[in-house]
Amino acid sequence: MSLEPAFVARPHTGLAGVVQSIAKYVKILKVSLVERMAYRGDFLLGTVLRFLPMISSIFLWKAVYEGAQVDSLSGYSYSQVIAYLLLVHISRMFSSMPGLAAGVARDIRDGNLKRYLIQPLDLMAYLLSYRMAHKIAYIATSALPYIGLFGLCWGYFDTIPSFQVFLLWLLSLVLAFFLGFFFELTLGMLGFWMLEISSFLYLVNTLNFFISGHLFPIDLVEPSWLASLFKMLPFQFLAYFPAAVFLGKVPPEQVLPMIGLQLFWIVVFWATARVLWRFGLKRYSAFGG
Repeated sequence: MSLEPAFVARPHTGLAGVVQSIAKYVKILKVSLVERMAYRGDFLLGTVLRFLPMISSIFLWKAVYEGAQVDSLSGYSYSQVIAYLLLVHISRMFSSMPGLAAGVARDIRDGNLKRYLIQPLDLMAYLLSYRMAHKIAYIATSALPYIGLFGLCWGYFDTIPSFQVFLLWLLSLVLAFFLGFFFELTLGMLGFWMLEISSFLYLVNTLNFFISGHLFPIDLVEPSWLASLFKMLPFQFLAYFPAAVFLGKVPPEQVLPMIGLQLFWIVVFWATARVLWRFGLKRYSAFGG
């Protein structure tokens, strides 16, 4: 039996309806923020533990450059590679959405999805508010450790970006959050058609980890046509692009068009998630839960 949303909420028309709808999800954000701040110790410990791989990365890349006996690889000096890897930590802080896709798929499989169908809540808006609260709590809690890390490693940064570039970097990080959210949500919606998506998620996330530039700058990929291909995909905006903007590796005249492309991919994944949600409800049966 197919299950459509059980409630038929009377939409509030006009400006008052929009304000009331926004206020509802702002309250959800506030409540979620209070909940997430209860785990600030876990956030802090997790942040510190994430710094440990940076130590091995510094020694690894030092050995790579000394072994190659070169000062630059694809336009990146040793210091710039380390600075890039440090900035990728910030990129992933915004764009990573651990557990989102798996959680949506689990709710579909277990029947818990029906709570979004019998209450005047939009699934996407609710999850977005919750994830925003999670990111705010995580960033606020881990700010001091990251400031300390960047203070210790500031010698790896050859140049300081201009104020305009700094603002564009912040904008790219905010957009990375939305892109990461809607990408993961799209994957979660596949739970309407797949009983178990964990193996699929592992494959996608492994590929994403590599082609997003998390391990090293995409510019170092050989052959060059493969690097160009990776830069055409949306995944670069999750890790590589914000870091490259900060380091000045993206020509100034290309930054705004690339941010426009980032916005385009956000809209694509938002629309895809919305379409999958609508079609998925037509075949959804609320067993269990």
